[in-house]
Amino acid sequence: MEQIAEKIGAGLSGKPFEGTLKFDCGDDGVIVLADGTASTQDQTTDCTIKITQDNLVKLLTGKLNPMTGVMMGKLKISGDMGVAMKLGKLIG
Repeated sequence: MEQIAEKIGAGLSGKPFEGTLKFDCGDDGVIVLADGTASTQDQTTDCTIKITQDNLVKLLTGKLNPMTGVMMGKLKISGDMGVAMKLGKLIG
């Protein structure tokens, strides 16, 4: 998870991101985006995306479309949907 967090953090570098978001990968851990950084330290966030680590990698590499992922149940979004929508502009 640490390597994935580093790649996401590099993608966020210098780009404004309002709000906080957590990728919850269950037993594999979490990645939290807050204050322009990505970390593996769990905390309360505005939005949580429940996703497996494998599907997170696919999402970040463009092999999993976010809308398709939601419709197929491969990811579940809870909290502020607006924060999740901003994510696509940052890592896409």
